[in-house]
Amino acid sequence: MRDPLRTARSRRILFGVIPSNATKAQVREAHESPITIATLREIGLFGALSDDVLERLSKMLKTMRVSPGDTIFHEGDGSGREMYVVLDGEMEVSKRSRRGRDMRVAILGPNDCFGEMSMIDMQNRSATVRALAPSRLLRVTSEDMDALYRADLKSYALIVLNIARDMSRRLRVTDGILADFTANV
Repeated sequence: MRDPLRTARSRRILFGVIPSNATKAQVREAHESPITIATLREIGLFGALSDDVLERLSKMLKTMRVSPGDTIFHEGDGSGREMYVVLDGEMEVSKRSRRGRDMRVAILGPNDCFGEMSMIDMQNRSATVRALAPSRLLRVTSEDMDALYRADLKSYALIVLNIARDMSRRLRVTDGILADFTANV
């Protein structure tokens, strides 16, 4: 499945030709400067990667700015084959309850990642994510991961392992919350 953000329209955005129907986030992405190796080194997702790999990623990955209230993706969206890392700012993760109310399930800050579940399981987005503050995000697409897989399997495996570790930590927190909740019902 093709990444919709890598369409001809998006390539025009990335190379400076911005069409009238571009989203605000895509327009801001077009003007962002590249990320540094030092910044990547601080992000858990890229833990244990060599400087050579970090340099390659710094040239490959794109950053984007979002404003408060901007929605990155909605729960149920099926087109998302990318994940994001919060470089600066704050993001809200919300989930729709059975009664139809949006419930906040997490607040994410610098170096936190989101959207990784859709990259791993190829399912629709499991939550809605929106900016609470002016934020800068690093976008990692499935095409970026595929390119890394083809060039350096070990580094690809390290990133997937880092994603698994982060998901495991989140599951442990959720298990604790669920246990406390059921104990009080």
